[in-house]
Parts: sequence; structure tokens; C-alpha cells
Amino acid sequence: MSEITNAYLLKALQDQFAAFIHSAEEPYGMLTIELDKNQIIPVVTFLKDHPQIQMQFLTDVCGIHYPDHKGKELGVIYHLHSFVNNIRLRIKCFMDINNPTLPTVTSIYGSANWQERETFDFYGIIFEGHPNLKRILNVDEMDYFPMRKEFPLEDQTRTDKDDTYFGR
Repeated sequence: MSEITNAYLLKALQDQFAAFIHSAEEPYGMLTIELDKNQIIPVVTFLKDHPQIQMQFLTDVCGIHYPDHKGKELGVIYHLHSFVNNIRLRIKCFMDINNPTLPTVTSIYGSANWQERETFDFYGIIFEGHPNLKRILNVDEMDYFPMRKEFPLEDQTRTDKDDTYFGR
């Protein structure tokens, strides 16, 4: 078996899912693809079951919020790892903030359960089909999502701070 490289991995993905891959790049040597959110299940299933690639480990699932990217304000990032081939892949899926839904990958990677719950808790991204999607770290009564960039970083009513010391 030949060594699995980023080029091999990208070609295998493009051969199967070219219409759904919006972009591909290699920041810091890690292959990163932007994928249509509705294709996450077929892609991760392909990567896990592929006889050569064998992406058997889901390292991380996390959310992101880009308030200035209209129609793609929220996103989910998946980090997959093949221990056999020692290669990693980052998959990004973006969605509109008014429809923050994505299929769950818990049926493929059991470790996604709590990671998706945390992403829901902090960003409000709904993982359809998740077995127990509820808040995990914040109180149930919260009606907002604290990691979204919807609030000012500082208390605007403070009078004891002189902004000239902070370059403003």
C-alpha cells in the first residue's frame, strides 16, 4: 500500500463528491475542505469505511460564528484522523444563522455525541437526529448562545475606564 498523502485524500474525495466540495486548501499542512452541510454523512462514512484511508477517529467537532458572512454565519468544523496512515483532515460546513441545522454524525462516530451537544450549547447549531441534544454546560433556562458574537465584548456603561490608554 502506498503512503496516503493530502493529494491522494483530496483526489479520492473529489472523485466521489466533487459537486459538494466548495473549496480545498492546506493551511499548516493539514488538508481542509469546505463541504456542503447536507453531505457530511456520506463523506465521513466514505472516509471511515475506505479500505486505504481509514479515518477511524473523530478528534473534534466545534462551532464557529462569522457574523459578517451573510448566508454562512455559522459553521461546524470536524477534525478526522487516520491512525493507520497518520493523516488528518479538517472539514468545514457552513450554514445560515436562520437555519442552523446539520445532520448528526453520532451514528458513525460515537464520540460526536458530547461534542455536538457542546456545539449546540454554545452556538445553537441543531444536529438533526442527535439522540440527546440538550444543553451540556450552560443552564437550561438560557435563551441565547454565549459563543456567538452578538454581544459587545465590554460593558458599555463603564465610566471608570479611560479609553485613551487603550489606543481608542
